[in-house]
Amino acid sequence: MAFSLDGRQARRAFLLVLAGGALTLAGCQTRPGGPVGPETGPTPPPVKPSETQRNMVAVIVPLTGGDAAVGQSIANAANLALLDTGEKSIRITVYDSAGPGGAAAAASRAIGEGNKLILGPLLADDVRAAAPVARAAGVPVIAFSNDEGVAGNGVYIMGFTPDQSIGRVVTYARGRGASRFAALVPTGLYGQRAAQSMIGAVRKAGGTMGAVETFNRTPAAVTAAARRLSAKGNFDAVLVGDSGRIAAVAAPGIKTGTRVLGTELWASDNALGKTAALRGAWYAAPTDVQFDKLTARYRARYGRAPFRLASLGYDAVLLAVRSARSWPTGKAFPAKSLVDPDGFAGVDGSFRFGRDGIADRLLEVRQVTATGETTVSPAANRF
Repeated sequence: MAFSLDGRQARRAFLLVLAGGALTLAGCQTRPGGPVGPETGPTPPPVKPSETQRNMVAVIVPLTGGDAAVGQSIANAANLALLDTGEKSIRITVYDSAGPGGAAAAASRAIGEGNKLILGPLLADDVRAAAPVARAAGVPVIAFSNDEGVAGNGVYIMGFTPDQSIGRVVTYARGRGASRFAALVPTGLYGQRAAQSMIGAVRKAGGTMGAVETFNRTPAAVTAAARRLSAKGNFDAVLVGDSGRIAAVAAPGIKTGTRVLGTELWASDNALGKTAALRGAWYAAPTDVQFDKLTARYRARYGRAPFRLASLGYDAVLLAVRSARSWPTGKAFPAKSLVDPDGFAGVDGSFRFGRDGIADRLLEVRQVTATGETTVSPAANRF
């Protein structure tokens, strides 16, 4: 399944600003819409660029199956980005990573139809399937995954990684007196990476890592792991490397007076403060200021709120638009333009790709309150 999305507004610059309560882009330059007709007749519509005048960009996301709603939200946000920029030199086509043949077939079809850049897939396994196909054709992949294991060798990941959010919140906690740390993490790949990130972050910050306990995602197992951890001694701060829902189960079993820390997964949970044991907890995440504006813009067009990951689709298209300045039509995408030490500004704040292909993000630290959350350490303005 595929459908095309074309920009219909004037080209504008890359940095986001607020204008009139909606997401717009600074430095508007309006192109003429077409020749003016006779005085007695209407103005003809703008001439639509031919396919040879546009660079082809594929968005590969799940449009069917269990993740279809998230994939559609990302695709819609990509459409909004193209409309907001008005970039006429780019054409976007969306492909279903959950269709017959999966992500590999979607990538093969996208490349066969002339796409020189792939945005997506969403899931790490799909990135692994699509990457060899794209690599063989010399087509860069900007994936929405947060799995650092799929990055590199032509694959860039935009997802919010646990490594960065854990590093940010540990540094903040260490700066406020915490020295002895511990962690509760789930079994599986995410838990393994969260534990590794925690150990590395504590060491880098000059703290001491006291213990790591694992659990499967059942309430009884989470509670038991929290009790085992508490029995191992006193800690200044304990990371719960899982969602806010899991943290709400674990927190009551952590010793009173211990600062609870969270990951980027908490950012999508608006009910954290309902659990008394989580009040005062810290976690790091991208700022929501621009995402809130995107939400209003998205709702006005599609009649519903976007999924939080929709911002990745929006920002990925902004990257493509920014690179359009140095991207000759029909030629290979200028992948070197993605590695910019000054970074890029998008819905999720500033970020930049390292040579490892992982998006390095400037995150803020939030504190959970009874009524929601408050920012206790704003994100830096620049790298």
